[in-house]
Formats: sequence, C-alpha cells, structure tokens
Amino acid sequence: MSRSRLLSLALLACTLHAAHPVRARKAMVVAQEPHATDAGVAVLQSGGNAIDAAVAVGFALAVTHPTAGNLGGGGFLLLRKSTGETTFLDFRERAPAKATRNMYLDDKGNLTRDSLEGWRAAGVPGTVHGLALAHQKYGSKPWAELLAPAIKLAKGFPVTYSVSKSLQNSELLAKFPESRRIFQRNGRFYEPDELLIQPELGRTLERIAKHGPRDFYEGETAKKFAAEMAANGGLITLEDLKNYRTAERKPLTGAYRGYDIITAPPPSSGGLGILHIMGILESSGYTAHGAGSAAAIHYVAEAMRRYYADRAEYLADPDFVKVPVSGLLNKQYIAARKATIDPARASSSDSIRQGKPPANESTETTHFSIIDAQGNSVALTYTLNGSYGNGVTVPGLGFLLNNEMDDFSAKPGEPNMFGLVQGEANAIQPGKRPLSSMTPTIILKDGKLFMVVGAPGGSRIITGVLQVILNVIDFGMNAQDAVDAPRFHHQWQPDKLSLERGFSPDTIELLKSRGHTVDSISSVANVEAIVVQKDGWLSGGTDPRSHGKAAGY
Repeated sequence: MSRSRLLSLALLACTLHAAHPVRARKAMVVAQEPHATDAGVAVLQSGGNAIDAAVAVGFALAVTHPTAGNLGGGGFLLLRKSTGETTFLDFRERAPAKATRNMYLDDKGNLTRDSLEGWRAAGVPGTVHGLALAHQKYGSKPWAELLAPAIKLAKGFPVTYSVSKSLQNSELLAKFPESRRIFQRNGRFYEPDELLIQPELGRTLERIAKHGPRDFYEGETAKKFAAEMAANGGLITLEDLKNYRTAERKPLTGAYRGYDIITAPPPSSGGLGILHIMGILESSGYTAHGAGSAAAIHYVAEAMRRYYADRAEYLADPDFVKVPVSGLLNKQYIAARKATIDPARASSSDSIRQGKPPANESTETTHFSIIDAQGNSVALTYTLNGSYGNGVTVPGLGFLLNNEMDDFSAKPGEPNMFGLVQGEANAIQPGKRPLSSMTPTIILKDGKLFMVVGAPGGSRIITGVLQVILNVIDFGMNAQDAVDAPRFHHQWQPDKLSLERGFSPDTIELLKSRGHTVDSISSVANVEAIVVQKDGWLSGGTDPRSHGKAAGY
C-alpha cells in the first residue's frame, strides 16, 4: 500500500473517530435543529405518519431555524410510502408575474444586488402550499395539531450559542428595520439561553392553523403581505399568491451497484446530478485506492466537473424548457463523458464544455429525513436560498423572505451567489421556477427501504449528498461516519477543487501534482441521513457541521 494511501486512511480514521449513529427500532427524524426534531418525533409517537411529522418539523423550523426554515421560501418533498408508491412535491418559489428577463441588470448591463437583498429578490413562496398539499393527500393527523408545536415555540425558545452568534453577526438582518428589531433587538443582541419570542410569526401561524393555506395565499396574511410588497417596491401581488400551485411530479429513478435510487427531478438539478455522476463512477474502479485517497478524490471531482458543465447548459424548469433528462442519463452518453477523464491528470474547466446528449426518449437551505413506524419515508429540503434569505421580515407577519430570484440566470453566463454559471434555459420568466440544487433522495436495496438522505448547501448540496451515499454504499461506513467524513466539491466553474479540513497534507499535494487548483472550504453541505441496518434498526447520522439532532423510538 502506498504511503499516500496509508496517510489518507489514517487521517480519515482519526477524523471519523468511530462515531456512533443514533439508533431507533421503529421510527426516526433527523433534522438540523433539535426542537424541530423533537416536534417530529412527538408526532410519530402519537400515531402520526411521516408526512404528519414532516409538516410539524417544517413549521417548527420556520420558528427555530430562521437562517433557512421558512414560511417565505420553498422546496421539495420526496415521499415513498410503505406500499412502494412514490411521489415528488415541487413547492419551489415562482417568479412573480411582473418579473422580467433583465430586471437585475443596470443601464450598463451589469448585475445589481437586487436579486440578493431586499424586497425585489423574492420569488412567490411555496412552503405553506406544499406542506398543506402533502398533508391533504397523505397526512392523517388534524392540520392544527401539527402546527401546534411551532405556535408554542414562537412564544419563546432558548437560543443556542451558535444561533446567538449567527443573529448577532448578520449584517444582512441589520439592514432591514423589522429584521433588526425581531432578530437583533435593535442591537441588544440575544445571549445564549435567552428566549427568542416571535409574536407576529406566532399569530401568522395561528391563522394558518385555523384557516389552512388559504390564509397565506388569499386571506389576511396574503393581503398584508401583498400590501407590504407594494409599499416597498416588491413585485409579488395578491394575484401571484392566489395563483401559486405546488407541482406534483414523478420522482427521478436510477440504479447504482445493486441499489435503487429515487430522487428529485427537474427543476432540481440534484437528482439528475447524482445519477449522472454515479453512472460515470459505477464501473470506474475509483474505490480501489480507498476513501479519502487522492486518486478517488481526483476521479470523482472529474465526474463532478463534467456534470456541472452540462447543468449550466441544459437544466431549468421543465414546465418552461425541455430538459434532456433521458439523454443526460443515456449510458452511451455517460460512457463518452467518462472516456474524457484522465485517471492521472486533472482536466481544465476551460477545455470542458457541455456534451451533446441524445434527444429525450419520452428534466442556505435545510433538510430533514423521516421514517415512520409503518415504513413510510420522507426526504424534505426547503430553503430561503441565502442565509436569512433576502434579509426582509414582513412587518406584522414575522416571517423572512427568500432571495430565490438569484437562482435564475439573471445574466446568462455570469455566476450567481454560489459561483454557479448558468445558461439561457434558466433565464427569468414570469411564473417560472428557478433551477435548484436541492437533492432529497431515498434509496432501496432489494426493493426494501435502505436510506433517506439530503442536505442544505447551495450548489454543494449535490456533491455533499453524493459523497455520503458513496461513503455508505462504496466504502461501508455507518450513517454517522458517512456524514462526518471530510468532503470535497468541484462545480466546473470556477476551476477549483474545494476541500474541507481533514484531508492530509500529503493528499492535497498529490491532488495539486495531478493538476488541480486546490482551495479550502468550511463546509460542503450539511447532510442528514437515516440508514436502515440489516437487522431492521434505524441508524441516524446528523451533520456535525451544523447543530442538528437525530432521534427516534
């Protein structure tokens, strides 16, 4: 065994420190905030199913995890019922009717910051509608009962050290009076263990609990929201809210080394991404050098690079653009992309362009994973986009707004806030949903539930979720070790391989010698996973890069 591989494996072993996942016999919730996890587990223990728990967790996170939990954003829900039935709910935000292609360009054609901060950055929120539709079609508990934990938390919950520091250090929240008043107490910052009380948000939740989603899209909340939008130069109207609809789509499916993958279809680019990259990896022999080795990292990064080049050209809202899903997953096309990888030398991203897949044969965030006692499973990822969204808290309503309009190609060919270069297919159009990297995924083995996984992390979601799956399937890690292991990221442009802390200096030098431009990064997504062990026990891994919790019974 080479010195490089020995050093890499030794350091990886130290990093993992034989972490033990949380285990439960019947049901489990893994989420990025402990109060929300507890709300979901309580629903499951009282006889609720996975969708009931997802509704409770989703609304609780809107209170306790303001960086990403939300009423004013959107996301994706992937459901697999114990019967084997699957569905995908797309409650991604939509561009307002007044949105225009060049709305974020100045008179010289340069990008402004309007897609990032302030009222004009928001797309029409979908979270309330999506959770309500999930409950209507698949839930079993009374709606108001599922919102009760969030309403109680809005009356006050103790902030952690990390939440305290995040609120205190947010320059974005400080720019907007209502956000500064609620979350920063006008400069009298919350200390750890102080209660964060959100009465306006609590009253909004009470109305939604009483009147259902109609309140948010047509009722008192909608009217106040639309009035504040108009008063502050925003684009979302009452008509936009009334017209919002969740799209129920067929999940994207594929296979990898004897496992069945059920994942997110477009407008997510994540499901297609992990299936495409897995197609390149499947018979590559990349695992021979071991987890964390320079050779393995190099090969996976080269596969990532090629997918992100295709992503920039072809991916968009399938209701507006014909996305070549089958073509991008075509075995001959994947083989052709694979043939361009040199196992010993990095490509230059400037030399990598989108491929030419065959035509179609027939497309700051938070995540939680749930399995209930009946074997139903939910992977749900939803988001405000950036941390605290666009910074605006709607006066009198208490919820933060998203800045999802930045996920469009405001100027095709120019990078967005995540450095992603995107193409013409994802240009702004009224009613269109922006392209997303959210990748909620469910995996089966021999037809039985094996894994539920997903993550926040912007453009790094795809690579983060992919690596945790590979750690479990290819390298035999348990749920917690798979989540803990250091990760890496390559997204084609900019041309750099980003590494978390934890890789050996020897491995880094070997990657550089292969031609990679290497930089360091604090986090490649925050992955939350549940794995079903061979003995039937549930094994939960929550990401130490955040402050979540895995729990069950």
